[in-house]
Amino acid sequence: MELHLRIIGCCLIALGLVHAIFPKQFNWKQELSSLSIMNREMMYVHTFFIAFTVLLVGVLCITSSKELIETTLGKRISLGLGIFWIVRLYVQFFGYSSKTWRGKPFETIVHILFSIFWTYLSAIFVMIYL
Repeated sequence: MELHLRIIGCCLIALGLVHAIFPKQFNWKQELSSLSIMNREMMYVHTFFIAFTVLLVGVLCITSSKELIETTLGKRISLGLGIFWIVRLYVQFFGYSSKTWRGKPFETIVHILFSIFWTYLSAIFVMIYL
């Protein structure tokens, strides 16, 4: 299980860092220009904090994998993370319109890969708790 947490940790750190390219990749300068400054800044700030949190969870998984597995507090944290990723998996299917990926080869592959990844995260963290 420690190996799984270390793999997850590396993946989450990478995912946290990749958020840095979101504004350019998704053309936020143009796409968000019609929003009020408050809403536009909320997109940037919330994306930063989501990325920062994901990165920190990745660091936690790498540096404290044994504690997450063996201690009561670690198991509770793992349960919370498991629930978090289960909700994220749910949102993958019911929060996004299938129009964003269906019929688009690259987007469909990304959708499938992230669905598998969210399932993996959910399963590992819940299994640690159990």
